[in-house]
Amino acid sequence: MNAVAVAPAETIVPHTAVVLLGTGVVGRALLHLLDTPAARSLRLVGAANSRRQHVLAAGLKGSAVAEELKRSPEGRDNRPLLAALDASGAVRKVVVDATACANEARRHTDWLEAGYHVVTANKALAGGALGGWRALQNASGRGSVYGDAATVGAGLPVLSTLRRLRSCGDSLLTLEGVFSGSLSWLFNQYDGSRPFSELLRDARRLGFTEPDPRSDLSGEDVARKLLIIARNAGFALGSDEVEIESLVPEALRGIETKAFLDRLGELDAPLRERQAAARSRGTVLRYLARLNQRGRARVGLVEVPADHPAARLSGTDNQFALTTTRYHAQPLVIQGPGAGPEITAQALLGDVLALG
Repeated sequence: MNAVAVAPAETIVPHTAVVLLGTGVVGRALLHLLDTPAARSLRLVGAANSRRQHVLAAGLKGSAVAEELKRSPEGRDNRPLLAALDASGAVRKVVVDATACANEARRHTDWLEAGYHVVTANKALAGGALGGWRALQNASGRGSVYGDAATVGAGLPVLSTLRRLRSCGDSLLTLEGVFSGSLSWLFNQYDGSRPFSELLRDARRLGFTEPDPRSDLSGEDVARKLLIIARNAGFALGSDEVEIESLVPEALRGIETKAFLDRLGELDAPLRERQAAARSRGTVLRYLARLNQRGRARVGLVEVPADHPAARLSGTDNQFALTTTRYHAQPLVIQGPGAGPEITAQALLGDVLALG
């Protein structure tokens, strides 16, 4: 922890001051963007990882954050970070949460109520318990803005499109799609010629999965995205109302990450059988999220015909097919890369800049 330092070199009051929580792959990508001309109206006044933080109300270079954090003493306390925002004198004060930490997500409503804007890729609050979602809606209706484009589709214009449709009186009827870049890549590649575990190791090495791939394979992340979209569409869905099919065998769910990685081969047989069965019927496997008009929600592995839109995806593409009262005969489809730190960081920056 450290006190707010004030340097005399910078005397211009910034239009927007920012603190960044999380300096993992997405956070690092955002720090790079904060040093570009696109972010010239912003001032980074603090940054933190899970163990350390550094603040400077006069401003930090994104490129210097890693070294500053290394030199900072261990200890985390958000109060100096918020104090740095206040000491900056900025018109707009923004907390950017690039973590996946549920504890940080629970603080979003407090920050909004205190007058800070929150921009986040963290889905734990908006895609968690329904009470948390409702508290978030109440808090963000008091002048502070909640920027959440990065929570779904790595910044694809899903939530913004849905909100625009609703503002025009349109209503979401059904939703279907591939909401995970990692699972999209895995099943776009998986044709039975290579064991699923080999592809999973490739995906992990390429950075498409979380360090512990069970975060992707469990379906929980996809379910959170489905809840965020459904709730923004007006469906009051609880987190316990989404049926989730996990691809992680029961025996591998409670063990340490290293032990899980050593036993990846145990994923192969069940998925090989399903892939062979699908191929015999002329279909392919895709991990889909679905919401019907009655509010029934499910995420899981399904067989789709070769002419299904999800069967034609490539790479880490996400796909969101929205059937609404006006896009009824044919759904509105939003598709594009759904994984990658650079595009997620761009979504975060875009939400900060959209504050004005």
